Amino acid sequence: MGVIKVKKIKFKSGNKIPIVGFGTWNLNGKECEKAVENAIEFGYRHIDTADYYGNHKEVGKGINNTDIDREKIFITSKVWKTDLQYNNVLKAAKRFLDELNINYLDLLLIHWPNDEINLSETFKAMLELKEDGLVKDIGVSNFTIKRLKEIPDFVKEDVVLNQVEFHPYFYQKNLLDYCIENEIRITAYAPLARTEVFKEKIIREIADNYDKTPAQISLKWLIEKDLIVIPRSSSNEHIIENKELFNWKLAQKDMKKIDNINKQKRLVDPFNIF
Repeated sequence: MGVIKVKKIKFKSGNKIPIVGFGTWNLNGKECEKAVENAIEFGYRHIDTADYYGNHKEVGKGINNTDIDREKIFITSKVWKTDLQYNNVLKAAKRFLDELNINYLDLLLIHWPNDEINLSETFKAMLELKEDGLVKDIGVSNFTIKRLKEIPDFVKEDVVLNQVEFHPYFYQKNLLDYCIENEIRITAYAPLARTEVFKEKIIREIADNYDKTPAQISLKWLIEKDLIVIPRSSSNEHIIENKELFNWKLAQKDMKKIDNINKQKRLVDPFNIF
């Protein structure tokens, strides 16, 4: 099968990110390595990982098992909330590079906010990594509007992205509007609500009308809003299916039907993060 060209989204920094990435949460060992390798072979050029996932080495091996140049692959990782002190951020990022066997990260995120550590020292370290060429862009994850407003002024222009839970059962419209207004891109994690949206009647009916799967309809709804998506799968069939989103359109009336599902069903409890 031919490789489908994936649309890219531009950050305010000028750098670009493929709008569909391959998520690696809960993938480990040989399964992770092979899934990443297959994703790249099938045309993915954006891989999302995190220190907390414990799979940097396997992700790196999967990337290096292919013959695709490093510069053509966008790699995101995240610093865990207990490592947000200035020195810890610097050490963590350099360890990530060693584990992934790469020279730089395209994007480094704060994985979860931590009220016990001052954001200024975290961002000073992230800016230093950026200035040293070890990181191309920086951002945050799991930040509410309130937390985004607390980002120090000296780094506001450098924060290009917020990675959050976002799917048809958790349509964070106010957050999306705020991020658009402030030129902060959103990456939607758990974009399929961990398969729960597959059972949604409205999505199933739309999928039947387009001769698509519920997964493709849910992902299309997100990317039509210019959200970046990072579905995760170890199945080759689903890896391919999750990427085939660019040769068709979702009508506005169907977009609105999905907008109106909005059950506000959060899957990741921010108050119960280890």
